[in-house]
Amino acid sequence: MNKLFIRDIDVRKKKVLVRTDYNVPLDEEGEITDDTRIRATLPTIDYLLDEKAKVIIASHLGRPDGKVNPKYTLRPVVRRLQRFLNEKVKVSMATDCIGPEVKKQIGEMNYGDVIVLENLRFHPGEAGNDPGFAKELASLCDVFIQDAFGNCHRKHASMIGINNLVPSAAGFLLKKEIDYFEKSVNNPMRPVAALLGGAKVSDKIKIIDNLSKKMDKVLIGGAMAFTFLKAQGFGIGKSLVEDSMLDVVKNLMDTSRRNGTKLYLPVDFVVAENFNGRAETKVVPYQEIPEKWIALDIGPATTKLFSEALQDAKTILWNGPMGAFELDAFSRGTYAMVDIVTNSHASTIVGGGDTDMALHKAGKTHDVTFISTGGGAFLKLLEGSELPGIAALSDRKV
Repeated sequence: MNKLFIRDIDVRKKKVLVRTDYNVPLDEEGEITDDTRIRATLPTIDYLLDEKAKVIIASHLGRPDGKVNPKYTLRPVVRRLQRFLNEKVKVSMATDCIGPEVKKQIGEMNYGDVIVLENLRFHPGEAGNDPGFAKELASLCDVFIQDAFGNCHRKHASMIGINNLVPSAAGFLLKKEIDYFEKSVNNPMRPVAALLGGAKVSDKIKIIDNLSKKMDKVLIGGAMAFTFLKAQGFGIGKSLVEDSMLDVVKNLMDTSRRNGTKLYLPVDFVVAENFNGRAETKVVPYQEIPEKWIALDIGPATTKLFSEALQDAKTILWNGPMGAFELDAFSRGTYAMVDIVTNSHASTIVGGGDTDMALHKAGKTHDVTFISTGGGAFLKLLEGSELPGIAALSDRKV
């Protein structure tokens, strides 16, 4: 990443605007239920506090559609940040994210204090990448630090519009995300394997195509496996399939063979008469899915096959569940893969909300090498796409 890093830029006693992704889950009382994304930004905030900067936090939360909505206020974030930071650090809440009153609040801050701006998406100019809104944000600071990896695939004012107006650099979280991506995809320890799940091939086709050129092995689970099986002429019952993708999948399998990438598909499934946690289930080989049944999870033989395929891997990249794991009857395949991946001696990189959720539910988040904080952004990187929020940062001079 040939972009300026926070250590490359003078932030001492400067007003520093840090774009974070604090789009955290809240309960019905508005309390944060998972603060992983907040904790992930603490190295950047701590560094700025050590440099006696005025730390101005900017983030979005939810989808308020450009209107003020108290449901999506960032006040819960202020309370959580204050808990994490030294009690001598003052964390305050701004009345808005732009405007003269906000400038006044920043002006009254002491160096070494933190202020959290109100939700950026309360203004339509954020998602619309309005130049005027970006200019207002830029007027609050001397330096801009990008640490919202999970939002870097979006062309919003706080992601790309502000970068040309003030010096900009990557924060510690953003650099960590890119470093681990490089280690898992572009410069991995080999053999390297990708474990991919999810419902639709159309959502992952660019990822599979890109990784089939870079991985030694690609293991396909989840409902998207049925499009691969149908493309080979097998019956899949009433399982989810994308008929429009059959020719694309055939070409992809041919490409994988030419690239020397081994492609693994499930060999058995847990099937049910309908999508219901109380429905009758049974395990069948992939050739014997009943005509009117639905396959909803990988079976034990597939778990064994995937385990053996991953046994010699030195790098494992995992995105997507193996079945409808939100229902207990169809969760065993995903949780079996959690055990296999977390017990591996390989470097293990996990991305994607559902995969992250499975690790949390299993209590195994500390047993993988790295969990990405970005869902959509991580997927875009896996596709080989450029992220606008990173591309817009100031270049490092060679």
